[in-house]
Amino acid sequence: MDKKLIVLGIESSCDDTSAAILKGSNVLSNIISSQDIHKQYGGVVPELASRAHQQNIIPVVDTAIKSAKINRSDIDFIAYTKGPGLLGSLLVGSSFAKSFSYSLRRPLVSVNHMKAHILAHFIEDEKNSSPDFPFICLTVSGGHTQIVLVNSFTEMKIIGTTLDDAAGEAFDKSAKVLGLDYPGGPLIDKFSKSGNINAFTFGKPKIKELDFSFSGLKTSIMNKINSSLMTNSKFIDENLNDLCASIQHSIIRILLDKVEKAIIKTKVKSVAIAGGVSANSYLRSELVLLSKKLNLNVHIPKFEYCTDNAAMIAMAGAIKYKYGKINSDDYSEQASARLSF
Repeated sequence: MDKKLIVLGIESSCDDTSAAILKGSNVLSNIISSQDIHKQYGGVVPELASRAHQQNIIPVVDTAIKSAKINRSDIDFIAYTKGPGLLGSLLVGSSFAKSFSYSLRRPLVSVNHMKAHILAHFIEDEKNSSPDFPFICLTVSGGHTQIVLVNSFTEMKIIGTTLDDAAGEAFDKSAKVLGLDYPGGPLIDKFSKSGNINAFTFGKPKIKELDFSFSGLKTSIMNKINSSLMTNSKFIDENLNDLCASIQHSIIRILLDKVEKAIIKTKVKSVAIAGGVSANSYLRSELVLLSKKLNLNVHIPKFEYCTDNAAMIAMAGAIKYKYGKINSDDYSEQASARLSF
């Protein structure tokens, strides 16, 4: 990657407004403004998210540029999230990116959010090496669960995906039933550390090949909790740690059982994780155990590159720019909530 290329990345696919400056593959700044307002609703409210992005986008970009100790004129091009995500949120980021690009007379690069999660592994990092091609990447978040065969920077193929709900949603909905705040995934991870993973068992989906399903598991969890509350009103309080540990174990086992099948099927010897759920400590530790079992090279992202962030958008944009897969003069390109992979 050309070390002289300086990229401004802009991410606004959901409820985090983020801007980053990348020089080559080195992050100079990565600023994220989160929206706490959604906690009181137990999930992201799209209209509120887009309004908050409008308030945050200018100060976040300004802070990213100042933190990187560069001038606007130093930016070589701008990368932004085209999709998938919440349309209103995407429109705020894409509109700003287009305007900023036009004012600076700099090229504009649109980025697929899910591919960017995978390409975050190529951000320069002294402690972690980038994966060699080909590799399997398990991409898990609140909206997506995918197993991707990554053959090169530009050749990626989804070989497994969820047929209904995403793993991150299963975490958050389970946490809501337990009375935990949003986002619930990190809280389940926290409480599970003192719990017994075998205390409770839940229904396990029987999905063929490499695809996932989490709707049945969610129903099984809710039925178990609700039926237990009918006989013991303090059931959750008395069993919170064990419930969190058992729920987390069930979700992670579903994910890693499919990853193991994908490794055996493709005979690929490197595996990576990406997306918000890749910050989960149990997923990380169990993936390391799987890598030892199958003699794999394992790649786990730094925590700051797990959740939505603009550094990964800038990295994906830099790679797309390098391989010439852009139309930098097309300002009519539209944000897409359901952008295909």
